[in-house]
Amino acid sequence: MSRSITGAVARWAGGRPRPAAVAVAAMTAATVGLGVVLGGPVVADAAATAASTPVVTRAALTPSLVAGRGAAVGFAEQEAENAATNGTTIGPDRTAYTLPAEASGRKAVKLAPGQYVEFTLPAAANAINVRYSIPDAPNGGGITAPLNVTVNGANRSTMTLTSQYSWLYNQYPFSNDPNAGLLHPDWWITECACVPAATTPAPAITKPFRPNHFYDEQRLLLGRTYRAGDKVRLTVPAGSNAAWTAIDLLDSQLVGAPHVRLVAANVLAFGADPLGRRDSAGAFDKAIAFAKRGHLKVYVPPGVYQVNRHIIVDDVTIEGAGDWYTIIKGHEVALGTPAPDGSVHTGVGFYGKDASAGGSTNVHLSGFAIEGDVRERIDTDQVNGVGGAMSDSTIDGLYIRHTKVGLWFDGPMRNVKVTGNVIVDQIADGLNFHTGVTDSVVSGNFVRNSGDDALAMWSEKTADGRNTFDHNTVQTPVLANGIAIYGGTDNTVSNNLIADPIREGSAIQVGSRFGAEAFTGHLWITNNTTVRAGTYELNWNIGLGAIWFYALEKNIDADVQVVGDTFLDNTYNAIMLVSDFPVKDLYSITNVHFKDIKVDGTGTSVVSARVAGSASFQNVDARNVGAVGVNNCGSFHFTPAGSEFSLTDLGGNDGGGTTGPWLAPWELPNTITCDDRPPVVAPPAPSPW
Repeated sequence: MSRSITGAVARWAGGRPRPAAVAVAAMTAATVGLGVVLGGPVVADAAATAASTPVVTRAALTPSLVAGRGAAVGFAEQEAENAATNGTTIGPDRTAYTLPAEASGRKAVKLAPGQYVEFTLPAAANAINVRYSIPDAPNGGGITAPLNVTVNGANRSTMTLTSQYSWLYNQYPFSNDPNAGLLHPDWWITECACVPAATTPAPAITKPFRPNHFYDEQRLLLGRTYRAGDKVRLTVPAGSNAAWTAIDLLDSQLVGAPHVRLVAANVLAFGADPLGRRDSAGAFDKAIAFAKRGHLKVYVPPGVYQVNRHIIVDDVTIEGAGDWYTIIKGHEVALGTPAPDGSVHTGVGFYGKDASAGGSTNVHLSGFAIEGDVRERIDTDQVNGVGGAMSDSTIDGLYIRHTKVGLWFDGPMRNVKVTGNVIVDQIADGLNFHTGVTDSVVSGNFVRNSGDDALAMWSEKTADGRNTFDHNTVQTPVLANGIAIYGGTDNTVSNNLIADPIREGSAIQVGSRFGAEAFTGHLWITNNTTVRAGTYELNWNIGLGAIWFYALEKNIDADVQVVGDTFLDNTYNAIMLVSDFPVKDLYSITNVHFKDIKVDGTGTSVVSARVAGSASFQNVDARNVGAVGVNNCGSFHFTPAGSEFSLTDLGGNDGGGTTGPWLAPWELPNTITCDDRPPVVAPPAPSPW
């Protein structure tokens, strides 16, 4: 979420600052170490790594392992570590603040000037997308560097890579300055196990402190269609000013012809500049006004259009020629005085009217790209790709990059359908339903490299309700969660694929926090697949679960059904239920039911319980479990009666690991099996069940 879970002062858990003395006591009461998980560079030889057939993956997995889950996308993903190269394979590594940890599949290929990585096209393609990282400038702000692209050794073109939108540092809300001191010296610092402002002498903090958000991506139309089997080579020129270039993956795609709408309010007729030399915001406003009077659609033909502020949309349809052809791109503009909503900048974005003014209705946006210019995180700024309130509306087929949040809706509003969009390289969330968004659907979207929750429902002040997140793919959220549900009623999270959350979050979080309204009715979490999830929570100093229930501000006692989900290659736990230490006697988690679950590989346990309450388990099969199946600490009172958290065995719970059956009789109903520092055992790669 845009108000990040990170940056809290010392606390065992929670999202709000607490005094240092209380924080230190809480951290002393319960901490778990971060075990060493994988690592080590490998030098790759081009001949040895060249595959006779291309390796196509989904979330760096064999596609059959995630069949039926996630978004159906028009591109084929190929990981660089599976391609031919004379560079160096880095990873696997899941340690936060490292280059391989933020890569898809936790591996990438690092190239020095003169080196290459070469991909074999798996199908006909005329376009590629490259996910990469290059160094920051010594004092921040980024650099640019070339990357040559050839196909079959010919038809060379050069991409200009940039690190201007990556490389953040320090504590929340982060800095672009690698040489900056601590933003919050009164917060707990895991690295020194102290609160620096309360420590004499103050510890020396290594700079740059906590570098993160290393990757960006860039697309390129190849100018013609190439066949399956053709070779796309990415080469760092010998004279590159980038000391290294890391290639994470390549997406290849066959892009269709531009969409044409002849009978429409064409923005060119109102003075829009398709070469991007002049600001076209006024032309868009005129086209929208004309279209509404004439009951027409607005059409934006191929081109790059400069727009440096919000375009207000209400009762209008805006169509582009396709997100590869119609690009609406803007600068971030500093405001002379802050706006009433607290914004100190504006930038390109399509916004419904504010809910307090009645919101917008009947808005339909499709077939174009929105490219912002956001390089720092300022949570009061409204510099999102799509925003405001828009009921009875659709957003389909957009490509949104370099905004703060891809789509941030402030309700109350209802019946919006967000489908088939690609949202990448955000400073904060991918999408957030905030405050009273109801009866809405987010389906078939692809979100990669969000700077906070990739997809969130946040019921602040007014509950979100009857919403569905379905068949979306989330990859490498740098901070927080893949999918987060903060309160609400009768919501559904289904058939999603969530991979590689990096730190301080989980693939799926159910959280009573951030001032959210209570969970009521039901919450269905069904048929999702997570992989390489269960991250390190920096502030608590413990490992999380791939799915994480967190009772911070209220009980979680709605009917929660977790059914048919698959948790693969979990860094720590598959399932975690937790409360904050200072409120451990106030809030509990109950009425949660796990059924027909598969857990393949945990670094630690299948279930970690650090809260009072209960959950039921039926047909939960586990294998390759690294530690005791259930790590049951309850609410840390360790009473003679046992843990305050009980597990109800409804049968069919099979498999386990090194300690035997994961849900053994001696662990039921509430035997204390608490281990604050379980050893981490790296699980094997997932395989067919």
